[in-house]
Amino acid sequence: MEKKRTEARSAPAPSRDRGRATRRRLIEAAARLCSERPGAEVSVAEIADAAGAFPNQVTYYFGSKDSLLVHAAFLALLHDARRVERIGRQAADAAAFRRNIARAVLAMPSLPSVARALAGGISKPELAPVVDRHLQLLFRQSERFVGQIIDSRGWQTRRPLSVETRTFWSTALGAVLLVRAGAHGTVADLDLAGALTIHDQPEHG
Repeated sequence: MEKKRTEARSAPAPSRDRGRATRRRLIEAAARLCSERPGAEVSVAEIADAAGAFPNQVTYYFGSKDSLLVHAAFLALLHDARRVERIGRQAADAAAFRRNIARAVLAMPSLPSVARALAGGISKPELAPVVDRHLQLLFRQSERFVGQIIDSRGWQTRRPLSVETRTFWSTALGAVLLVRAGAHGTVADLDLAGALTIHDQPEHG
């Protein structure tokens, strides 16, 4: 592992590129470890070791372990969201699209980690800007996907796309936060499909 660290640090690339590569490895390592051990504590030393980096590089590049875990949680969420998009594209009609998307999102393994990231953004103000940047990226990616699919299928929404995607994700993430806070029930009790207004365009005859 020491050799791996040395090679990573001495790679013949500009300093800025090396820094970006180290950041990326740390985020990916944290996301992988959190996915492999859901709910378990992951130490800075473990993340650094898995990334071929040094523990103090976590603080150098992210400011804190909590900030790194926020980045890792949303990286996993964006990966899951791409799989959800593939499921959505297979829907035969708008009703099936709403059902399939809702079911797939509630089953995403990254949701608990993102819920912890959101809770961290509430309890630790220094994390709020990091959480917000990732949420805005999620909203933009989702808005782009929904816009593409309704245009290609001739579907419609009953509200602007930006409102549609924000309402959907706010409902999904809010449900996970409530369950995590001890609210009675599970996310399975949520009618997440009802948060989408996508519908088939009526035919004119």
